[in-house]
This record gives sequence, C-alpha cells and structure tokens, in this order.
Amino acid sequence: MIKTVSQIRDELADREAIRDVLLRYCRASDRVDPELLRSVYWEDAEDDHLEFSGGREEFIDYCVPILRAMRYNMHTVGNMLIVIDGDRADSETYFIGYHSVPREDGTRMDSFSGGRYLDNLEKRDDQWRIKKRLVTVEWFRELPDTQYVDTGPFGMKVPRGDIAPDDISYRLFSIMK
Repeated sequence: MIKTVSQIRDELADREAIRDVLLRYCRASDRVDPELLRSVYWEDAEDDHLEFSGGREEFIDYCVPILRAMRYNMHTVGNMLIVIDGDRADSETYFIGYHSVPREDGTRMDSFSGGRYLDNLEKRDDQWRIKKRLVTVEWFRELPDTQYVDTGPFGMKVPRGDIAPDDISYRLFSIMK
C-alpha cells in the first residue's frame, strides 16, 4: 500500500510513537531492563522470538537471564516500514544484533546477527505497544571472543556500557527514568 503525503502527515505522531516502541525495545534488551521491556508489549502480547514462543511475561522470564549472562549486547535498528490502519499497525524493522555469549568452558563467543522484527501493534488509551512479534534471522556470524574487558579500542581506558542499573546512562539521564 502506497501512502499519500497527506496520509503520512496525518499519521506522523503515531509513526513516531511506534518508532519509540521499537527503540525502547532495543534499550530494554541491551540494558537488560525488565520494566522497560514490559512497557513495549501489551499484557496479552505474544512473541515468537527465535526458539521462544509465548506471552509477554514468559518472554521476559526467558530472555532476562540469557541477556544478563551475555552482559554485552547491542541491537541496532535500520529500515522501518510502518503501515497504520486506525488503532492497528504492522511494522517491519531490520535489525543487527551483537551478543557476547558465554560458553560452558568459561570462554565467550562474539555473535552477530541480522534479521527483522515483524510486529503487529495496537494503540490503546493513546499508547502504542506490540501485540504480536515474529523475529526472523536473515544471517549470523559467530566468532571467538575478541573483546578485551580491561581496556577499550586500541588499549584505551574508555567508559564501558553495562546492564541496568549499573550502566552509566541510569546515572546521567534524569528524565529517562
């Protein structure tokens, strides 16, 4: 469906609210913030996420321990196609994800993947959230761990990201709490 300029103009606030949902999902995953993750899905939402299939609370119970064990995660979203029909919307969002995966032998693995979030969203009480999500993986690469925990790029001492509540953004941002 091709939208006219007038239709897109009339939908701008809804489109931005949907983008906010998708970006909050990335932050919630990367910072391992269960409450923020909960705010992305309706209480009756369903998620088909790689090997997981189930409701919002089950998804949070499933992914939070995994993400905490990884500790270093980064999701980046790119192309977004959003189609809005009243209080319902469908979106296709491309992502690239990085995870530092612990192995049974105590080492870690760098895992990179690219895929799409295929979402059905609903607006209730003037708020957009995900009602149904399906995650596809288009490609992935797994490599031995190349991360040096004690230093940053080129051996520099740099601020490091972390999970909630220890990530520096939880101290620096006063209005994002």
